[in-house]
Amino acid sequence: MSVQLKDKLWTNWAGNVQSTPNYTHFPSSISDVQDIVNSCRVRGTSLRVTGAAHSFSPVAKPDDDAMSLNNLRGLISYDSEVMEVRLWAGTYLYEATKLLASVNMGFENMGDIQEQTIAGAVSTGTHGTGLTLASLSDQVVAWTWVDGRGEVQQHRRGDDDLSKALSLSLGMLGVLVDVTLRTIPLYSLEVKNYHREFTVAIEEWQTKIQNHRHVEWFYFPGTKIVQVKETDCVALKKQTLLSKANDFVKIGLIETIGFKVISELCRIRPQLSKTMTHFSANNVPTGTKSGMYHEIFPTARLVRFTETEYAIPLASFEECMIEIQLFFKAHPFYVHFPIECRITAGEDAFLSPTQGQESAFLAFHMYKGMDDGPYFKWVHQLMEKYGGRPHFGKMNDLTNDKLRSLYPNLERFMEIRAKFDPSNIFLSTYLKKLFIAV
Repeated sequence: MSVQLKDKLWTNWAGNVQSTPNYTHFPSSISDVQDIVNSCRVRGTSLRVTGAAHSFSPVAKPDDDAMSLNNLRGLISYDSEVMEVRLWAGTYLYEATKLLASVNMGFENMGDIQEQTIAGAVSTGTHGTGLTLASLSDQVVAWTWVDGRGEVQQHRRGDDDLSKALSLSLGMLGVLVDVTLRTIPLYSLEVKNYHREFTVAIEEWQTKIQNHRHVEWFYFPGTKIVQVKETDCVALKKQTLLSKANDFVKIGLIETIGFKVISELCRIRPQLSKTMTHFSANNVPTGTKSGMYHEIFPTARLVRFTETEYAIPLASFEECMIEIQLFFKAHPFYVHFPIECRITAGEDAFLSPTQGQESAFLAFHMYKGMDDGPYFKWVHQLMEKYGGRPHFGKMNDLTNDKLRSLYPNLERFMEIRAKFDPSNIFLSTYLKKLFIAV
């Protein structure tokens, strides 16, 4: 039975995007989803699935009707022989990892946030880091969705255009109700956090990304310090209670409470940003820990911020970072968050920011309540120089013209999209401006 709420305020996690949709629907079955879609088509209203609201851009913002898949969660089936698992699309990642672990399976890779829904993560291209590893979107091998005509559709991934459109669709082909993902046997990881002087880190970059399953950087603007995270597979084991206690101290007390205090000081007195950046760079916790993969990947994000993130060709990473480091010697912006750097394999999705090539993702953050305008404007301009494509779930300055220049298969994507949503039910005002230049 579907439940709906009228005029319920919707806001994303960062609080920078808000909306009051006419109705927020909570379907409990695929037939409920069909009824809601048919109702929207008859009424001539748009519909957006809002997920866990972890996008910083308005990509999930509902104009007319909103839908939550909170009642469509859990494990549908699994196949240990082919290592595939089928999940309801509203399942949260932190739920999915435990469900997979119960049948000795694991995701190939994850990002450092586990609060998103499967539907939101695969529709926007949520990714982790690793030279041979792609996003969660790329791990999907089959989709079930309700299209704009209220019809249930199913498709299994192949070397075909529909797969490339579905792989990263931003929810524009319909309401994703379940997905089948390829998995690998349950595994454990060991992560090492340490500091490197910037020039040394640059020299070691190529060797590190080749020799470790995952490599991640946190560069503190205006300093000479990079926090490096190296993560590799180890023998199967759980994180110890002592390690969890250390996490509580480091993350709960130092990185959360301590960084919250620092951030508030910077918000009240932005001129302190440079000092606080240097303080953070020298005091961010380091060390080694190990445990199940789903214990190691996620990081609690309790200090709220806005974010923009771009994918650039991996071959351009060192040049780009050297330019950033030189530029920030004067600390020209009031920013104290580190720049997060990750890598992924290329993907064939029509809307993938990687466009089929190994890529480096650079993420730039600003504390909630501080002016991100000047900083993010500079980021957009710099990333354009390096051929950067923004993550659709992050803040960006995309226009229809920019989209067409960055995505050569955009027209083909839109042809497929129109077939499944001829009434444009799944196009919000924001998406219309980007994809059909309204």
